[in-house]
Amino acid sequence: MEQKAKRIGKLNIIDLIAIVLIVAVLALAAWKFIGKNGDSINYERPQTKVTYQVKVEGVAPELYENCQAHLPSPLMASGALVGGQIEAVEKETYQVLDANGNWVTDPDHVTLIFTVTTTTPTAEVMTTKVGDQEVRIGKTDYILKSEYIEFSDGTITNVIWGD
Repeated sequence: MEQKAKRIGKLNIIDLIAIVLIVAVLALAAWKFIGKNGDSINYERPQTKVTYQVKVEGVAPELYENCQAHLPSPLMASGALVGGQIEAVEKETYQVLDANGNWVTDPDHVTLIFTVTTTTPTAEVMTTKVGDQEVRIGKTDYILKSEYIEFSDGTITNVIWGD
């Protein structure tokens, strides 16, 4: 009676487990080969080079030299490299209003302007993303993050699509 309970038709439980494991391995191999989006891994989409600038205001002056020491620096998002890199950084004075309402240079802070390059898939409607962030002129809450550099609340001041 015990042997009849362990049989399912002409298959026993061990045969059924072996079949399920073989199907699971084949499904995993197919998923890895074909890709998550149904696109073949070798499918090449046209890419567009994107160069953009990020302005970060009111930072300590020593950050300029520290950033220069690590350039070029590969871009990151969520702990992973996302393609592209920070190419250069420029330093400008940081202006503040004094008690009389006049703009004066703040000697304790500077403005940094980073030049970044990346590539993005070319599409009919261009939406440039680096990681999960969109790259658009005027975006004011951009997080510039690389292997060695990270600034939040950057403003994208210029974007060039193509060479």
